[in-house]
Amino acid sequence: MALTPSTMLALGTPLPDFTLADVTTGRPLSPATFADCPALLVMFICCHCPYVKHLQRGLTALANEYVAKGVGVLAVSSNDAAAYPEDAPESLKAMAQELGFQFPYAYDETQEVAKAFQAACTPDFFVYDRARTLVYRGQMDDSRPGNGLPVTGQDLRRALDAALAGEPPLDGQKPSVGCNIKWRPGNAPSYA
Repeated sequence: MALTPSTMLALGTPLPDFTLADVTTGRPLSPATFADCPALLVMFICCHCPYVKHLQRGLTALANEYVAKGVGVLAVSSNDAAAYPEDAPESLKAMAQELGFQFPYAYDETQEVAKAFQAACTPDFFVYDRARTLVYRGQMDDSRPGNGLPVTGQDLRRALDAALAGEPPLDGQKPSVGCNIKWRPGNAPSYA
């Protein structure tokens, strides 16, 4: 496990195009799926990462809360399932069901979606406003495995509230940190 920070992609970057399938329903997912949502949260997570495991219950509660407010939420796992079978689609489906996801969870088998977002770690969070421009990329909060701080979701929550209110991007955004995305051999992007 290599501790990896977010790339901190430039704010204002447009939402990349993507096509994925929900691991629980098989339903196709694309930006059009979320067209009517006032904001969109895309998060790169997985099953095996201790950083994701540390916040997964708080993250699920936060995401489900914002789905109820009309926010589009999409979880994506881009890890190489051949090398990390715990992150295969069947395991992602079990994770979504066990935690009670009220939002889709997709497997990015080609890893092209992670590259399009410049996702680097799990967890990695991206918030887009109504115009689908990037207004937040960074951490959920200051809690990390072993640091004793509670999982509050305060940074991500503030970003989502600002996006819903049509406010400008927040100052002082801090990168998320976690396990690096597990790239297939020879598939790592130049930013990794």
